Amino acid sequence: MSARVMVGVALAILVASLARRAGFLSTRGAFAAAITGMLALAAGWSWGALLVVYFVSASIASHIGRRVKEQRTASIVAKGGARDAVQVLANGAGFIVAAAGSLVWPDERWLALAVGSLAASHADTWATELGTLAGGAPRLIVGGRRVPAGTSGGITLVGTVSALAGATFIALVAAALRIPPKVCVAAAIGGIAGAMLDSLLGATLQARRWCDACNLATERRIHTCGTTTRHDRGMRWVDNDAVNFISSSSGGLLAALVAG
Repeated sequence: MSARVMVGVALAILVASLARRAGFLSTRGAFAAAITGMLALAAGWSWGALLVVYFVSASIASHIGRRVKEQRTASIVAKGGARDAVQVLANGAGFIVAAAGSLVWPDERWLALAVGSLAASHADTWATELGTLAGGAPRLIVGGRRVPAGTSGGITLVGTVSALAGATFIALVAAALRIPPKVCVAAAIGGIAGAMLDSLLGATLQARRWCDACNLATERRIHTCGTTTRHDRGMRWVDNDAVNFISSSSGGLLAALVAG
């Protein structure tokens, strides 16, 4: 255990540093990712390997066609570019809790929570990034009204298929790492459910703001035109990071219940 922890610390710092230099993470995001990686490798080699595959895959998806996607969503999306610490923790909270819990009280359900939460986050990332890149006007998952690209709660056919593929991909990687089959199946179920919950929360509870100058809905506090936006609807404290935290954690919890 001690040797693995020491190696894990070195590897986690190395991967986080490389991700920072590549522009995938901010400085604080790299620090949060390094801590997550250390916990993962302390829990086991398969935990660390799964986390690395998840991070690399999600980062590549985010950077493919980045300029095109930013042009399509710049007036709506609040955050872009390198992931900060809040984004890392919002997407990885379930995994972090599971890794720490497994060190205190070994149980297969911790593993299901970890894989399920990563599957949910990965499904949402693929849905958002690949769906936006493919183009087309999304429709709100509730009501079906057409909305601009980048609107939380908006879904497309490509995005939905990408979500299914994203959750399945993590489950298959887990299977390749010899994680028990029932955990992999439970993670796929939890991952898909978590991604769908993300869209539902985005369409209903997530805070929406309004730019009076442009007469447009947005998630930005300061719109691209420089105008301070006002709260329009949804719950003020529920931003995209809160939705990601709830949906990824819920996907992991569902996976733990199914596996248990």
